[in-house]
Amino acid sequence: MKPLHILPCILLCVSPAISWGRDNTAKKEQTATLNNGEKVTNFGIKGGFTSSLFMISDFSINGIPVNELQNNYQTGYFGAFFMRINFDRHFLQPEISYNVNRCNITFIKPLDTEDAVGRGEEASITSSIHSIDIPVIYGYNIIKNGPYGLSAFGGPKFRYIWNRHSRVIFENFDQKDIKEKLRPLNLSFTMGVAVTISRVFFDFRYDIGLHNISKQVSYTLPDDVQPGENNEIRFHRQDHVLSFSLGFIF
Repeated sequence: MKPLHILPCILLCVSPAISWGRDNTAKKEQTATLNNGEKVTNFGIKGGFTSSLFMISDFSINGIPVNELQNNYQTGYFGAFFMRINFDRHFLQPEISYNVNRCNITFIKPLDTEDAVGRGEEASITSSIHSIDIPVIYGYNIIKNGPYGLSAFGGPKFRYIWNRHSRVIFENFDQKDIKEKLRPLNLSFTMGVAVTISRVFFDFRYDIGLHNISKQVSYTLPDDVQPGENNEIRFHRQDHVLSFSLGFIF
């Protein structure tokens, strides 16, 4: 066969391979730029401030319920490290953080008898709770346009309260040496929104405590009081936390 007759045959065989290679390269480039070059997995850090609110479900002193309470917000703080797994507009984000939440509760002590006249004295409970939190949240990017983003998220949060470093102070109680033991393992639900500008984001959250964090309240009775069924402090509370943070995604 002459060389001029062989050339068309070679071109006929090579053309499909060249076409397949171009199509495959185009698909790879399309996949790489599907999310504007966004990584599948990101890591990040954040820190911020917290404000705690204790929802009291059962609080009584010497058998008399305390109904009127005043929550006085105090500023706490936290720092966190997280990993984000991206699925286009969706993401899954496990975190670990160290938290110091503070709150103060004031109330009027109930009078011992129904016939008592006047107003009781004011008492307070001040808490500074140290904990390690592990939230696992699912999020959705409502806005994802270039460097700007707006997302909403929610999910469970597992919490370990460090009793050794936590402090709960009972002031102006009739009982002495009052100590509260907190449950070490707790569960909350967190939800919030985040605003992203390039790799910097602002995070607003509200954590809802799902159960009572107070395990036991121990104390010593005054010398002139005999032990009895009504000489006790019952204090059940759920910890709700509002937080604001500033973070950076790598």
